[in-house]
Amino acid sequence: MTPRRPLCTAALVAGTALAAVAATVPAQAHPHGRADALPTVQPRAETATLHDDEAGGNANADDPAIWRNAADPDRSLVVATAKEGGLRVYDLDARQVQSIAAPAPATEDDAPGRFNNVDLLQGLRLGTGRADLAVVSDRGNDRLRFYRIDRDRPGGPLTDVTDPAAAPVFSSGQEEINEQATAYGLATWTDRSSGRSYALASRRNRTGIALLEITARPDGTVGYRKIRTVELPSAFRLPDGTSWSPCGEPGELPQVEGMVVDPANGMLYAGQERVGVWRMRADLTGTPVLVDKVREYGVPGTYDEETEECTPGADPGYGGTRLAADVEGLALLTEPDGDGYVIASGQGDNSFALYDREVGDRNEYEGGFRVTAASATLDGSEECDGAAVLGAPLGHRYPNGLLVVQDGHDAPADGDREATNFKFVDLADVLDTVD
Repeated sequence: MTPRRPLCTAALVAGTALAAVAATVPAQAHPHGRADALPTVQPRAETATLHDDEAGGNANADDPAIWRNAADPDRSLVVATAKEGGLRVYDLDARQVQSIAAPAPATEDDAPGRFNNVDLLQGLRLGTGRADLAVVSDRGNDRLRFYRIDRDRPGGPLTDVTDPAAAPVFSSGQEEINEQATAYGLATWTDRSSGRSYALASRRNRTGIALLEITARPDGTVGYRKIRTVELPSAFRLPDGTSWSPCGEPGELPQVEGMVVDPANGMLYAGQERVGVWRMRADLTGTPVLVDKVREYGVPGTYDEETEECTPGADPGYGGTRLAADVEGLALLTEPDGDGYVIASGQGDNSFALYDREVGDRNEYEGGFRVTAASATLDGSEECDGAAVLGAPLGHRYPNGLLVVQDGHDAPADGDREATNFKFVDLADVLDTVD
C-alpha cells in the first residue's frame, strides 16, 4: 500500500507536451454534491485476514484478478497478490484454495520476492497447448511471473511456468534491483489485429511504463521482451503559470500502479497515484491524455524529513472533484451491448469512481460509490489498493458478475497488527446503485 501524502511544489519546469495536455483538463462538478454523499454497497463475502508481520508471513493483500471457469462458472477463482506473502487463490465463497510463496532472496543481502499486481491472459498458445495465465509483477525481483491455470490440477490450480531466463524489466543487475525502483503496476492485453499478447509494467517511485511482448517457449514456459517505454510527467504547468509536482520523499517521482487496458480499442488507463487517471494507447505511442485529476492536484506543500510527511498549503483549486489521492486500483467493466465503465479507487476518501469507457464521450464521469460494512464482522473497504470486476455470470453466487476490492484495514482488528483482505461485492448491487 502506498502511504497517502499531501502534495507539494517542486522546482521543475513542465515543458513537455504531456504536461500541456494535463493542464487542459477542466475540473467538473460532482453530480452527487459532497463526496461523502456517495451511495454505498455492501460486500457479500470476504477472504481471511492477512497480516503483514513475521507471524503472518509478511502477507499484505494488494491486487485481485477474477478468472471465469467457462465450463463451470460456479468453480471460478479469484487470484490475488499478497506482496511478500506471494499469491493467494480463492473460490467464490472467498475460501482459500491455494497459497504460493514469493521467491526467497538470492542472498541474505538481497530483496525478497514481492508480488505486487496480477492480471490474466486467456487462451495463450504455449508449447504444450493453449492455456489461461495469471501474470504477476514481482516487485522484489523486478520481473514478471507466469502461472498456468488448471482448475482441476491436484495440488492447486496454479502452476509456475515462468521462463527461468526472464530478465529484469527495468534494472541492470541485482544491485539496482535491491534499490527497488522495479516492476510495480501491471496490465495485460492481446492485440486483436495481430493476436500477440502484451504486458504493461509501471516502475516503482518512477513515472515509467514498459511495454513487454509475452513470448511462449517450446518447453511450455513463458517469458517476455521489452518493446518500448514511456515516461509520464513528474511536473505540471498550472493555469497561473507556476510549476507543480506531487510531494514525496527525496528522489521519488509520482508513480503509476493501477492500470487496465480496454481490449475493444487498445486504450490503456493508468492511475498516476498523486496526479490522476491517464488514457493512452496501450502500445505506448501517441500522446497521453489526463482523463481526471485528483482533488489535491496543484496543492503546494513542504516535505518534513523528520515526520516523513508533507504539510499542504492553500488549495489553488486546480484539482478534480471525484478522486482523492492516491488513485490506486483500476478495473474495466465491459457489458454485452458494448457499454461499460472504467472503475478507479480513490484511497484518500475510500471511494470508487466510474467513467464511461467510450473515448468518444471523453470518458465522462458516471457516478461513484463506497463499499461499507454489511455487519459487525463483515466490514467494508478502506484505502483500497487493487480492484477487479467481471460482468459475466459466475454461477449461482454471482449471476450478474462480481467486483472484488482490497481492504487496507480489515476489521475487527487484532491489536496493532496490520490487517488486510479482499471483499467480494455482487456487481448487480453496484450497477443498481450507480443507476
